[in-house]
Amino acid sequence: MTIYDIAKIAGVSASTVSRVANHKPGIKEETRKQIQALLEEYNYRPNETARGLVKQSSRMIGILITDIRYAHHVDIAYHIEQEVEKQGYCSLIVNTGLSDEKKVKAIEMLSQRRVDGVILVGSTFQCDAVREALAVCFPKEPVVITNGYVELPNVYGVLVDEREGMEASVRFMAKRGRRKLAFILPNRTPSNLSKEKGFIAAMEELGWSREQLWIYTAPTTLEDGRRITEQILEEHPDVEGMIFGEDLSAVGGMRVLLDRQIHVPGQVAVMGVDNSRYCDICYPKLTSLNNKMVEMSFEAARILLDGLEGRKNPEKIMLFSNIVEREST
Repeated sequence: MTIYDIAKIAGVSASTVSRVANHKPGIKEETRKQIQALLEEYNYRPNETARGLVKQSSRMIGILITDIRYAHHVDIAYHIEQEVEKQGYCSLIVNTGLSDEKKVKAIEMLSQRRVDGVILVGSTFQCDAVREALAVCFPKEPVVITNGYVELPNVYGVLVDEREGMEASVRFMAKRGRRKLAFILPNRTPSNLSKEKGFIAAMEELGWSREQLWIYTAPTTLEDGRRITEQILEEHPDVEGMIFGEDLSAVGGMRVLLDRQIHVPGQVAVMGVDNSRYCDICYPKLTSLNNKMVEMSFEAARILLDGLEGRKNPEKIMLFSNIVEREST
């Protein structure tokens, strides 16, 4: 059933039906009620693609994440999608992978689909390749990066001070008598490198030199958490605490400690980062640095929607993390 079919049944013009369907003024109340009844009877819905062509708006936003298996980023995408849906926008969520080439292709694809704005989830999008692609594909549309930023006039960053958060995490461990600490870096994104800098700075406060520090790298999986924990225990059996850059690998690490009958937190304390759902479903429950995932999601959605309505925001907004203490420390 098209707008022309409704108009023929009602004995009015198609433009009159369009005005009623789009809640425009200037229609007699009796005519409006008649047309509205027909719209409801025939379950008429406006063609959003056609409306978008007229209004130069797709009512769609793009959300890019590098790995849809990573629950933390998926949760961010979920909260963003829920917020923009309230304002009548649908979301196109794209899994890009980690390579710059795939990130650029995803940005080009969103441009071809004429999305109204873009949110990039994670600091891994803070790179030259992405900046250049955005400058070409989205020179005016609002773009928001969670926990990252690239310098373009239409790009906004919602950042979390994870360096300060990691410094606080080391001090938190030290107050509990844990000074022989290992840090596990998930991968070398700007966000994770900021965590590493915080770990180094706080450990130097405790009297360690940079060369003495126990810093390891392992991807964010249960298996890699187990593997790196085995390595740490072999190389540093006197370790007193482990701080994982993300929660999931910390859960894998705790499994190794429990299997070896190393008491957590009695012998080795463990912390993660993200304050994710994993913290409450593992044993013991995991202490974690809360990097404000929910707040970051809402801020990213708000800033994007503001941009779509022509409202300005600061280029960068900084959120501050806090430690959520549970049983593992």
